[in-house]
Order: sequence, then structure tokens, then C-alpha cells
Amino acid sequence: MRPSPAVARLYRVRWATTLLFAATTALCLLVLSVLAVRTDARSRTNDLDNDVSRRADGLARTLYYDAGVLNLNALAEDDLALSAERLAVIQAPAPGRPRIRHSPTARAALPDQAGLDDIWKQVEHDQETVFVATEADGREIQWAASPVWDGDRIGAAVLVGADPAQSQAAHNRLVRRLTLGCAALVLAAAAIGHLLSGRAMRPALRGLEQQEQFLAEAAHELRTPLATLRLVVESGSTSATRAPAALDEAVRLIDRLGRLVTGLLARARVEAGTQKIELTLLRLDQLTEQTVEELPDSTGVTVTTEPTIVNGDPELLAQAVRNLVENALRHGGGTPVDVSVTPGRIAVRDHGPGVPAEDRKRVFERSVTGSDSKGTGTGLAIVRWVAELHNGTARLSPASGGGLLAELLLPPHTSS
Repeated sequence: MRPSPAVARLYRVRWATTLLFAATTALCLLVLSVLAVRTDARSRTNDLDNDVSRRADGLARTLYYDAGVLNLNALAEDDLALSAERLAVIQAPAPGRPRIRHSPTARAALPDQAGLDDIWKQVEHDQETVFVATEADGREIQWAASPVWDGDRIGAAVLVGADPAQSQAAHNRLVRRLTLGCAALVLAAAAIGHLLSGRAMRPALRGLEQQEQFLAEAAHELRTPLATLRLVVESGSTSATRAPAALDEAVRLIDRLGRLVTGLLARARVEAGTQKIELTLLRLDQLTEQTVEELPDSTGVTVTTEPTIVNGDPELLAQAVRNLVENALRHGGGTPVDVSVTPGRIAVRDHGPGVPAEDRKRVFERSVTGSDSKGTGTGLAIVRWVAELHNGTARLSPASGGGLLAELLLPPHTSS
């Protein structure tokens, strides 16, 4: 069944809330991820620079000039030199271009001559450790160059290089994990948001459902007495001699309508939780007889009662009895209807075609689409609701000899 416009709007609001929740989560995760990626990139760059700088500085302090000759003996035993990824010592005569004086690293893994010239110029200019990125082996290598002094001039420089590819690969793995993690979190947030918004809207949906049920039940309860009242008024208005009787009948019907409206309002308040059902001691047999007498078409109804006292709400029980009898009259095929009241039980039997076994529970389900040929709709749903409020049950069963037997079972009153 297609949902009502109000329910459809609530569903749209739920999806909009879900999307907003997911978008907000995605935005927050995006900001945090960007900060994390940038922080990780800077951290890895700083770690790489600190490592090559520490090695270059340490090795430069172990080298020295002796009578104008550069002594490289310390490099053979120094752990900084032995564990260096790329290492070279360059030296430049004055004047002259720098050349590689010592290197355990393959020449192809070192800067070319143009790269050495650039490094030497920066070292001479800054007169301290400098960082230079050059191409070697087809990859970008980060170099730290630390000067070695020969008196008052820079005679050599220690080059320590490191390939940032491994660090970059780890950084890329972090980016991929963050992307996948954020996507999973956004999906989880959307699912949680959809679940929470659904739970938050349940009271509203329940309220709309109760409102629609109330309107359907009100129309169901008021349709017959209003139609009867119209016929009575029209009958009285066409004949002066019938006017007094029609007026008395109209007053009776108006009283019945008043009781119906009171019962409908009470039921709406009970379902909304704003009012509790008030149970009083009452004679179930007398209430049933009075309710049947008020029906506009009760000539084919036979009532047999036994004195029965129950704890109940008279208006709600009257509605339940009225619905049982009207259902039997409507769907009994014009056959006689027998109503019997025994302790804790109201039974209404017709001689019609009955209800198939697979539909005997379904007919008690609430529906706002009216009634069909099997008797579904609000009438029997109200009967079951009233029975449950009184800690009782309602059921249908095949009657002996044919027809349908509808029963309202209530706990009988026991005197203490």
C-alpha cells in the first residue's frame, strides 16, 4: 500500500537527515585526513633530513686536514659511514671544480658533475650543512652536504644521501588506508544516522498511524447512525403525523452519536497515552441488550443473556458489541444473528458463508482502506483492541451447523 503524503514526507526527511549526517561526517573526516596526511608528509621529510644531516655532520667532524692533505681514515670504522645508504666525500682544489675523493657508493648513484657543482656552491655560500635534491639512478635523492675545513677555507664536503621513495611509499600506504577508512566510516555513519533517524521518527509515524486509524474508526462508527438520522429526519419532514415519532427517534440517535463521539475521543486519548482506561463494575448482559436495542436494524437479532458482571469501560465495550453485531449483520448474508452473553463471554453467531481459516486472524488487523468482502477494516480491529485493553481476547471460529461465531472473551469479575 502506498504511504500517505505525510508519511512520505517523513521518509524524505529521514533520508535527508541520513545524507546530512553522512555529509557532515565526511567533511569532518576529510579535514582530519588532510591534516593527518600533511603532518605525516612533513614528519617523514623532517626525519629524512635529520637523518642525513646527522650523518653528514658527524662524519665531517671526523675528517681533518694534515699539512694540506685530507685524512679519510676515520671513514673505514665509523658506524655512521658504514650504515649510510649513499656516501661520498668531494674535494675541490682552489680554484677548480669539485671531484669525488672517496665514495663506497656506485658512481651512478651519486650526483653528476653539474649536481656536484651546485652542491659545492651552496656549501661555500652557506658555510654550513645544506640540503639538496638531485637526480640519481632515475630517482630523486635527498642529500645533506657538510663542509670540512682546511684552515680558513672549505677544502671538502661530506655528502650523505637517502632515497625518499621508501618513506613516500609508506606515506602513500597511509593515504590509501585513510581513504578506505574514511569511506568505511562515512558508510557506517550513514547507516547509524539512518537507524537513529528512523528510531527518532517512530513516535511521529506512530502518531500519524494512530491519527489515520482514529479517522477511519470515527468514520466507521458514525457512518451508520448519521445515515439513519438523515432517513428519520427526512421521514418526519414529509409527514406531519410522523413528525413526533421521527423527532423522538432523532433525539435517540443524537444521544447515541454523543456516546459514540465520547467513546471515540476516549479511545484516541487512551491510544495517545494521555488518558488511562477507567474500569468500573458493570452488567455485561444489560450493556449488550441496550447496545443491540439501539441498532437501527436489530429486528433479525436474538439476544440471550445471563447475569454477568465484569470490570470494564462501558463505552468501549458497547462499541465492541456494536461492531460484532454490525459485522454479523453486514456479512451474514441477511441471515438471523444470535447474541449470547455468559460469564466472561459475548458470542455473536450468524448463518452466513463464514470466513476462511487463513483469514480469521487477518480480519482483526487494522486497515484504513475500508472493508472488503471478508470483513476486514476497522470494526473487528476495534473489537480486538478493546478486548486487549480489558485483558481479554477476540476470536473467530466456524459455528456449529454453518456460519461464523465471533467471541469477545473477558475475565469475569470475582467477588473478594
